[in-house]
Amino acid sequence: MKKIKEVTKRYLSQFKEIKPINFLFLLIAGIINAFGVTLFLYPVKLYDSGISGLSMLLDQVTPEFLNISIFLVVINFPIFIFGMKKQGIPFTIYSIFTIAIYSLFSYLIMNVFPIDVSLVSPLAGEDLLLCAIFGGVISGVGSGLTIRFGGAIDGVDVLSVVFAKKIGLSIGTFVMIFNFILYVVCGIVMGSWILPLYSIVTYFVGSKTIDFITDGFDKSKCAMIITTKANEITEELKNNFGSSGTIVNALGGYTKEDKQIVYFILNHFQINKLKGIIHQIDPKAFISFEEVSEVTKNIEI
Repeated sequence: MKKIKEVTKRYLSQFKEIKPINFLFLLIAGIINAFGVTLFLYPVKLYDSGISGLSMLLDQVTPEFLNISIFLVVINFPIFIFGMKKQGIPFTIYSIFTIAIYSLFSYLIMNVFPIDVSLVSPLAGEDLLLCAIFGGVISGVGSGLTIRFGGAIDGVDVLSVVFAKKIGLSIGTFVMIFNFILYVVCGIVMGSWILPLYSIVTYFVGSKTIDFITDGFDKSKCAMIITTKANEITEELKNNFGSSGTIVNALGGYTKEDKQIVYFILNHFQINKLKGIIHQIDPKAFISFEEVSEVTKNIEI
């Protein structure tokens, strides 16, 4: 009984983490994703990635009353409920809400709104390349917004988190293998490889768009400066950039000499200036650069 109370308390506490404002952005994300898929991909029989792509294939090979909107709900909802323990209640609620919006607006566009998506794209006609690119970009924006505001718009993301490590794969590899199998099945079922191959373009463009939306267009850089003159360097960084970085004590693996590591965040426009400063102060300093997806300051807990 005590354990049940603890579990219940833990789950109830997660509801406090849900932010109402997120639902506004998730509403927009679901609508955007629906427009990208139904206006560019669905009319020319190109396939989205993940469960969305699987739903499009099932829409084509099943009776007419079983459409993409139904499959999006029937397949995705159980997956997100299954992954709730791993992903948490806020993530699950955000995701189910976004998929419901995606499914609803897909139905409205294809069956209610005065838009003909039965034969060709209303915006790109029969041009498969344009449909693949713009379908990927627009659906990628929808997926990226969903991730940025706490959810996911495709059940494959949940399956990858739950099963990838268990079978020795990274999350990205798991998703890629799922989509590869999906496109092979699409090619076999449809008896043509042209559409699945163009769908790979959609997948690639969409994944890159998701990266831009979630990580930002202008990623910061992290400079790791290994030096024996950390104080002089941080003072000069403060004079030139307005911040001095963080000093970490270190030991040279070869020389066994005491060194310091200066950890400093900058943008890519500042890299050459930083190199010049370091070279003037310590020509023997070692500098490495890495991309930083997000820099957060003044976090309230």
